[in-house]
Amino acid sequence: MAELHQYPRFSLAERDRRWAAVRAKMAEQNLDVIVTPQNTGHSMDFQANTRYLTHCGGGGDADIAAVFPLSGAVTAIATSANPRWTTTQEWTTDVREARREYGARIVDRLKELKVDNGRIGITGLGEVEGTRTPEGTILHGTWQRIRDAFPNATLVDATPILVDVRYTKSQEEIDVLTKSMEIVEEGYKAEIAAAKPGARDWDVWAAAQYGMMRNGSEMPVHCNWISGKNPVRTLTRPSMRLLEYGDLIINELEANWVGYRAQGVQPVFVGTANPVHQELIKVQREIFNRLMERLKPGVTVKELAELTIKTAESAAPKSGPAAGARGDLNMHGRGAGDDGPIITAHAKSPRQLGVTLQENMVYIFKPSAITADGQSLSTWGDTIVVTANGGKRLGKRPHDLAVSGG
Repeated sequence: MAELHQYPRFSLAERDRRWAAVRAKMAEQNLDVIVTPQNTGHSMDFQANTRYLTHCGGGGDADIAAVFPLSGAVTAIATSANPRWTTTQEWTTDVREARREYGARIVDRLKELKVDNGRIGITGLGEVEGTRTPEGTILHGTWQRIRDAFPNATLVDATPILVDVRYTKSQEEIDVLTKSMEIVEEGYKAEIAAAKPGARDWDVWAAAQYGMMRNGSEMPVHCNWISGKNPVRTLTRPSMRLLEYGDLIINELEANWVGYRAQGVQPVFVGTANPVHQELIKVQREIFNRLMERLKPGVTVKELAELTIKTAESAAPKSGPAAGARGDLNMHGRGAGDDGPIITAHAKSPRQLGVTLQENMVYIFKPSAITADGQSLSTWGDTIVVTANGGKRLGKRPHDLAVSGG
């Protein structure tokens, strides 16, 4: 085997753990093989299943599919496969060149496996909703190649198998997410240092991104951002406006370490904090801390959503700018990409609400406190792990508003 480039990697023991867990579920459903299609969508989130199984991935154009049989060699299929994925990982030795004909190469491997009359699982088939993918993730052309080549095979949506296995994290995964969260907090340090009156919004964003990249974050990563006097909803990128004294920057920063994405939410004020937000963060902190106590195995996402509303009702002051504030639960899985489950102010699928917490699930946990008139919103968040004793933060920064030196 060629000498490996110097990248952080998971152990072979971690590979064996994952492969055994997935194959156990495959056996339960009588699946002969699982195909994870190439799809670099949503900041590479949709490549997560392939990278999870093969350890092949990293970078913004890493289109990679995988063929994962019930037994035997696992196959990764990529464009420019060698040396990109033969010299960066040691999990998967059968790495094949696609030349962008992914469906054709997937079919070649499936024929070798003799599954003409078998059961072929495909993640992202679209028959079962993913966390953010109700219509699936496989390209139509790739699906058509498989369907045409195996008219007598049964195609099964294998999305739930990878979702379920990826829900709970090993200690290696938690350690990697902890490192990812450390990188996120380096990004916030850089953002706070750069957020001065007269600074260009785009430059402050760039400082935050550089703060993460110089500490090891891969690109691309998810990042929503906005600055202004009292913004409540982020845009997909910063603007060219100049920051003013008293401005608020809200964003979601995410770092990527070995393909694992921790996330944080940190309100940053320029020079001085808005008095309304000074009161709202107290309510938000009470919601966060109360729910952290309930982030234990056996609790459902729906129960957490209901507790958020009740806690806000009791935590909100009777007078002042935060009087009558309400709470919204916002949390979703963190890990190799688009991990579930998810709940936001708008994403409230019964399937997601019905998920029961398990030990070592990892979330970005970011409930909000919102003024009674809906004009101001305070959200603070950290990546947390579910334990038998409640939620455990992976980050270390203070749970408060951040104010730049002005």
